Amino acid sequence: MRRAHPTALRALKAVHTLIWLSVESSMMYLLYSGAAGRSDRRAAIAGAVVAGESAIFLANGARCPLTQLTVPLGGDGAPVTDIYLPKWLAHNLPVIHVPLIITAVLLHARNLRRRRRQLPIDPACTGPTAVPPL
Repeated sequence: MRRAHPTALRALKAVHTLIWLSVESSMMYLLYSGAAGRSDRRAAIAGAVVAGESAIFLANGARCPLTQLTVPLGGDGAPVTDIYLPKWLAHNLPVIHVPLIITAVLLHARNLRRRRRQLPIDPACTGPTAVPPL
């Protein structure tokens, strides 16, 4: 029989919730900056956070690696027991995130295409004369 460690389980859930909040903040910034036409260095950092979290999630078989850490602490290993979110939200996060990620990618791709079209071309060389800052 597993021994419950309620304090450790609560701490893990709190850490996981904070990680989730940082990823969600990055996702919201990506959507906002993409819609506002700002594909800059901050958007690249936010994109790296979201991409990193997505890669970890997918590399673990589309299951959060923190979920399994709850089992020795007394959790049942279900995704909704390792984070302080409503059960329906925790269960549906992947379904919610995929369209958001696709939307952010499309918005920033549009912004980068627009930026490329606006660069002045130096007739003496084959490339743009100035590269806009990220």
